[in-house]
Amino acid sequence: MQKLLLSLVLLLGISGIVSAQTMSPLGVWTNSEKKATFEIYKCGNKLCGKIVSLTVPNDPATGKPKTDSQNPDPKLRSRPRLGLVFMQGFEYDDDNKWDDGKIYDPESGKTYSCYMKMVNANTMEVKGYIGFSMIGRSQTWTRVK
Repeated sequence: MQKLLLSLVLLLGISGIVSAQTMSPLGVWTNSEKKATFEIYKCGNKLCGKIVSLTVPNDPATGKPKTDSQNPDPKLRSRPRLGLVFMQGFEYDDDNKWDDGKIYDPESGKTYSCYMKMVNANTMEVKGYIGFSMIGRSQTWTRVK
């Protein structure tokens, strides 16, 4: 009987670990607009995100690769959008939520506080906000397979 109980506890523990691993935001994602794909990866003991592909990689006016042209720092306006680290500082909070991060919008040049919350293994809510998380803009991101 004790062996059966121990086996059951181990089985439940292993399934809990597997479940936690499938609810990780690590990997490649796209938003509902599908303008780009983003890779969420570990950077130290936190999570970061970078742009790994753009649906329209070149500026239609110049034909050259898109740059961070809206950045408030003129020195950074010539850096390419492709490969741009635009999310950083996310720490695991609780209940499949990573918080205390920052997200940069290269289309506007603005940076917001941000959190990521896993809805399921292939869907994540990403919310950028100023001040309080109650007010802001959410997007649903889908894992790219």
